[in-house]
Amino acid sequence: MVLQPGSFIPSATPSVPLKGIALADHFVTCTKLGRYLTFQGTGRFLISDDFHSTTIRIPKDAQAMAAIYSRDELVGRAAIMPLAHRAATMDDARREAYEELFELIERQSLSPRVRDGVAQVLQSGFRETRIRELEGALGDDLNPARKRYRAFLETVRKLIEKKVSAGTFVDDFVDFTSTVAGRLDFGIYSFCLDRIMAAPLIPLQVKKMVAIELLKFPPLVRRELVSNALANPGVDAPAKAFIRQTMALHLEKEQAVEIELLEAVKTNRISPSEIQASLTRANTVKSFSGQTGRA
Repeated sequence: MVLQPGSFIPSATPSVPLKGIALADHFVTCTKLGRYLTFQGTGRFLISDDFHSTTIRIPKDAQAMAAIYSRDELVGRAAIMPLAHRAATMDDARREAYEELFELIERQSLSPRVRDGVAQVLQSGFRETRIRELEGALGDDLNPARKRYRAFLETVRKLIEKKVSAGTFVDDFVDFTSTVAGRLDFGIYSFCLDRIMAAPLIPLQVKKMVAIELLKFPPLVRRELVSNALANPGVDAPAKAFIRQTMALHLEKEQAVEIELLEAVKTNRISPSEIQASLTRANTVKSFSGQTGRA
């Protein structure tokens, strides 16, 4: 296994669309499940590069949904750029619809940085110079994290070549995670972790140590990363068994169930709509029980 930086970057190949479901609608479904945004079919997480890729096309409505709903702030910030550039080329009459869209994003986006960027674009009247300044700021935030990412890949390579110990690797993994948290696209970080957990040349002991670290992560991130490992057919049975055992020992039952449900979605054993229906029923029963208790 030869590790090159490009081998740990998610491929920018087009996803296979789910019949009858638009990408914007799929983003809404991800949001309802409390997830990071993914492509249909492949399940790959969006990264900021996808919004200026020449090999895939994200429709305008999906760009807007990503700007509003992405839990990865870098993706949300990148999503507004193609919309802003498009609006900048229009005359005042045609630009009015984009102004309304940007006002909507400014009100509803989950990210303060996205809201601030949209406000600056609106205040500038969609000036190209202001848009390019925002793109430059995004690049300034991304580049140091990606540099640290490439350095971490060197540590992965040395581990495989048995040039560093398991403890040294995990120490660098923890430092890498701390350094790039919120500064590296979640999709790139996730892809890196997926490859580590599935790599046959990486010792099981290292995978166990990484799994323990993952359980310390915030709930949303932990849910995505741990369910990825469990759903990944490339991760061997001993590693998956350890993850399940560790979940049972260290997570609350509700937290473990959330991971198991997301794993079931990723392996197509249950649909997002079925989870939503179950949550609706559970909330209805909870509400009814609470009313009965107060009667």
